[in-house]
Amino acid sequence: MQQLPLVSVVLATYNGERFLEAQLDSIVRQTYSNLEVVIVDDCSTDATPAILGNYANKYPFVRVVLNENNLGYVRNFEKGMLLATGDYIAPSDQDDIWHLDKISTLIAEIGDSDLVYADSRLIDEDGNSLNMVISDVKPVQNFDNCLAFAIWNTAPGHAMLITKELVRQTTPFPTSLPHDHWLCFVATFRKPIRFVPDVLVDYRQHSQNVFGITHRVDGVRRPRKQKTEEQKLREIRERIQLLYDKCPAELTEQKEVLARLNQSYKSFSLRNNYIRMMTFFQNRDKLLASKKRSAYRKWLFCLKMFVKIR
Repeated sequence: MQQLPLVSVVLATYNGERFLEAQLDSIVRQTYSNLEVVIVDDCSTDATPAILGNYANKYPFVRVVLNENNLGYVRNFEKGMLLATGDYIAPSDQDDIWHLDKISTLIAEIGDSDLVYADSRLIDEDGNSLNMVISDVKPVQNFDNCLAFAIWNTAPGHAMLITKELVRQTTPFPTSLPHDHWLCFVATFRKPIRFVPDVLVDYRQHSQNVFGITHRVDGVRRPRKQKTEEQKLREIRERIQLLYDKCPAELTEQKEVLARLNQSYKSFSLRNNYIRMMTFFQNRDKLLASKKRSAYRKWLFCLKMFVKIR
């Protein structure tokens, strides 16, 4: 009988005591039998380390690493993925609940792609359904062009399975954009990203989410880190430069589009404004593929790019 490939679940934790046990239970009870669970804790000050220690003592396939210094969530995930020994890696947030067939379903669907992801159901802080799935608000689908991830990401890390090879291609992770966004951008270089329409994760929405798909939680607007316009512009310019530099030369069409965008993002000169607007118009179906917008709203967005960067 052929051995199932090893899948490494990589869980990054930080002060996650409130929801952590529900997520860990859903991971260790997966129907897929050949798992290792690599957990990297980023200097939690609550009961998270104690909870992790209990699971490591109970389950021999659970390995816990306690950071000496706080790395931040991107570097924490990177560390966990580099410690993973499986051919496939499933990133995990600390506050969701996985359906028990998540890994077995994704491993059956990944094929020769470097990344596969599934749909998710939104739940509130108490685990109650919000009667919404991510596909209600995002255009989740197969993607075969990196331009779909030039501006936004629509394939969430909590619902994906990736190859170890993709980690090799993407590390070190840049800290100027989320790790799942970076993984998706690079994954399209060789093979299409695959979408599985099954709902395989209960995606918890609460006020302490690093990222969330809803703007409000229990009627209260989700707090956002306030940034100045100068900070926003600098970050966006850094991102587009990063994506342009990473895009391989053999992807000539994508490289040229990113080159034009990169140039147009340098300043708000009339020339750059025109280049940016026309680049969006000419490539709107690809560049706006990660936004659920009508053709009319895509047209308006492109027009807006004459006076805005994003």
